[in-house]
Amino acid sequence: MKQSELQEIQDTVRQYAQIISQVIKVDVEIVDNCLVRIAGTGIYQDRINEDMSAEGLVYKQVLATGEPQVIQTPGEHPLCVLCPKHGCCSEEMEMCTPIKLGSEIIGVIGLICSTPEQKQNLLGDFETYRQFLLQIAEFISAKVYVQRENERYQAMMQLLSQVVDGVDKGVLVLDSHGRIAHSNSTAVKQLLLRPDTMQQAIGIEATGDSLLGVEEYKVTVGDRTFKLMGEMLLLEPALAPFERIFIFNEMKKFKSGIYGLTNVGPHVSLQNIVGSSEAICQVKDKILKIADSNSTVLITGESGTGKELIARAIHAESSRHDKPFIAINCGAIPDTLLESELFGYVKGAFTGADPRGKIGKFELANKGIIFLDEVGDMPLYLQIKLLRVLQERKLVRIGSNQVIELDVRVIAATNRNLKALIRENKFREDLYYRLNVIPIEAPPLRNRLEDIPAIVNSMIEKYSGLFNKAIKKITPEALAILMQYSWPGNVREMENTIEFMINMADESGLLTKDTLPKNVMELAEPVAVDASPSIRPLREIEREHILRAVKVYGPTTQGKQLAAKQLGIGIATLYRKLEDIT
Repeated sequence: MKQSELQEIQDTVRQYAQIISQVIKVDVEIVDNCLVRIAGTGIYQDRINEDMSAEGLVYKQVLATGEPQVIQTPGEHPLCVLCPKHGCCSEEMEMCTPIKLGSEIIGVIGLICSTPEQKQNLLGDFETYRQFLLQIAEFISAKVYVQRENERYQAMMQLLSQVVDGVDKGVLVLDSHGRIAHSNSTAVKQLLLRPDTMQQAIGIEATGDSLLGVEEYKVTVGDRTFKLMGEMLLLEPALAPFERIFIFNEMKKFKSGIYGLTNVGPHVSLQNIVGSSEAICQVKDKILKIADSNSTVLITGESGTGKELIARAIHAESSRHDKPFIAINCGAIPDTLLESELFGYVKGAFTGADPRGKIGKFELANKGIIFLDEVGDMPLYLQIKLLRVLQERKLVRIGSNQVIELDVRVIAATNRNLKALIRENKFREDLYYRLNVIPIEAPPLRNRLEDIPAIVNSMIEKYSGLFNKAIKKITPEALAILMQYSWPGNVREMENTIEFMINMADESGLLTKDTLPKNVMELAEPVAVDASPSIRPLREIEREHILRAVKVYGPTTQGKQLAAKQLGIGIATLYRKLEDIT
């Protein structure tokens, strides 16, 4: 059974009763609103916690009406008619008053005279004792109020702790000495807090930088330092000993949240690079070899050859696959904005800047990969800064003095001849060698014509789904024309062509010669055939392609399944042919 509020402060109430009894020399009795004796002196001191509902009729009246009662003839008063002691009460006089908490009556305090002398003494200074009794009732009420507020405060703190522990941001409640009074589980995890750390003052200092309206702080816990994005809240003095609340996000989480909102790039894997020609297999093989390296990659090739596709495949196959992949086209952004896009800035860095500041692409790519497309179009002054970032693995935002450590793999791409640009003093030679650690050349489509059927089929599947059209296949005649075209725009031009053809297709579900774009029809030329070709046995060619496919996709079961799909044969057939080969 739940305790009454007077029972919760019973020790204090008993002390009040003892003091009153000693001061005015009468017995004191205090009951709660359930008519349970909470305190008593004299003849009642050994009867604490008794239920008085059978004999406490006067107290019951006080609880019901809220009015004080004075009984000068106990046992004979009309309120005593139903009392078991009616006519034989040992009390000489009783004075009682309600204990109120606001409009609620929570108990009764009574003064009991058990001798004629006590009664005479009480009546001799009746008003003084009455006022004294009222004040004692108020004291008890105030104590109950404090107890109730303390319980409410504890409940609120418990609820606050549950709420704070449920948020994904870190929360620290600090006292006036800078010590941690409370921390949620997120803060403990992010700051690696230990029990001994909680007893020490920690340092929280604003760096002066802010991004997207959120202040940056340097937090020192023991011998560890953290860069955090957050907000410091000052508490009212009434909430002492608590002084401040620090709500924060770890910098990498803050950036990953922005990356999640801005990342709209497609998910790409090695299987998205369609083709089994020797040129494209060499590219795939190199991707697998260098994927887990941290060395810089320079992808060269004509426009439309899939340089970004190669970069994304490297990311997908690397140990950084679950980290950011940030792409930026250095040729599509004005020179005046490119520096801030790459390296970011703090608020007030320059006229016209976003007042909230901006996180640069290098920071967003930290721990992951940044893809610098069309790097050959980067202005010289930025090439110098890029070279420094690549050498030092550090950067400073525009308008800031805070050095940011970087762990970023750089993949650059260009369709321009960088060596020619170096001779023209338009590209730095030292930057070229810094970027060209691992060169990869994306082969033009005209050099891998044997991949065209597979590319066409993959694009038919893609755009048929997008346009909700049931395209069955491309006719041999139309495919032959595509094979005879030079494809100056490479795979990108072919993709546009297939998209056009699917739009032009009729209900037959066939891509025919009539659906081809006019320019492809006009410029397609027959492929020159060697007058004395070297004829190779089909079995040898088949063996070569099977071994190459398994090498590219790997000898695992999953790799062989992918190889079989790329070759257009069943997995069982692939296993049988591999047995024949070996």
